[in-house]
Amino acid sequence: MNWGTLAAFALLELTLCLIPGPAVLLTLSYAMRRGARGGLAAASGILAGNTLYFILSGLGVVALLLASYRVFLVLKWGGALYLAFLGLRAMFARHGIAPDPSAMQRGESGRAFGSGFVTQVSNPKAIVFFAAILPQFIDLRGVIWLQLAILTVASVAIELGVLTGYTLAADRLRRSAAADRVSLWIERAGGAVLIGIAARVALEPVGGP
Repeated sequence: MNWGTLAAFALLELTLCLIPGPAVLLTLSYAMRRGARGGLAAASGILAGNTLYFILSGLGVVALLLASYRVFLVLKWGGALYLAFLGLRAMFARHGIAPDPSAMQRGESGRAFGSGFVTQVSNPKAIVFFAAILPQFIDLRGVIWLQLAILTVASVAIELGVLTGYTLAADRLRRSAAADRVSLWIERAGGAVLIGIAARVALEPVGGP
């Protein structure tokens, strides 16, 4: 792998991260409802899902997942249902956003992390990226595991930076006086976003068997 290939991958990764897809929307949802701590927990789950796919790509498992229509369909719908459940739970909440990150209920960080992880591993576009696009940046004449390690670090660093930026912006908006007055509606809006992500994941085409 040369510097030109790495730069092209970094540019592609940055472009995909900046586009408001499921990962960005989920991070914003948790940051608005639970502060920077919640947003970063969701972002960590997303990055964990990405790292898992990098590992599976090196083992050739991602291509098998994409080829196995039934297996991937179960993965996709399972993730969508989980996100929809969390969304409905938030929409029918009786309390608004937490006044500060330390006020997060016990287990909320874990749910945020789990939401991020499920969102990423069940996203059809993520599967396609790791099965069809990532191999284009691998030089088969070189050390494959080392190239994958470099791309993994680059991907995590770029996406962490972008999602952290979104998180801090949402957290700042969350702390405004207006947010304090409509905190319950922000909680419900966050739930609606989760349901929207679930629908997007469920309806994203994965191809045929």
